[in-house]
Amino acid sequence: MTNVKWLTSMQIVDRPFEGYQHTRAYRLRGNSDDGGVPGSRMAVRSLLVPRGIPDFLTRRRYLERGDHWLEGQAWSGNGPITTVEVSTDAGRTWHVAELEPPEDPAAWTRWRFHWVAEQPGETQVCCRATDTTGTRQPAEPVWNLGGYAVNAVHRVPVTVH
Repeated sequence: MTNVKWLTSMQIVDRPFEGYQHTRAYRLRGNSDDGGVPGSRMAVRSLLVPRGIPDFLTRRRYLERGDHWLEGQAWSGNGPITTVEVSTDAGRTWHVAELEPPEDPAAWTRWRFHWVAEQPGETQVCCRATDTTGTRQPAEPVWNLGGYAVNAVHRVPVTVH
């Protein structure tokens, strides 16, 4: 998945590929003595395209009170996306977003959610996806030594004026 821009050819093999990235580097392991398991499919994930005026130092977004369409993308290496949920109160409550049909079952799924921001103040806007296997993004990342396959709920701090 990384550096595909450098792909110049492909070769079909009858056994698992044994290149450095596959046998030593890109492995999910608990500690440096653990041989780990190879990374394989992309875990279910969604990301929010943050709206509003960004503050790049705090990563907080500033929005005016009123109507907003929150939008994003979701994908999974295990099957099509069936649901994306959005929270505008830091994950306390969740609401189902609208999904656009993907161009292909393996493609990213665009989603959107209408939010009426009424309460001024700070909050956190979050999104999470579920795929056809029933797998949902976890609330917190699953730790591994290399920091690979991070797919926790996407959280964006927002201040409503």
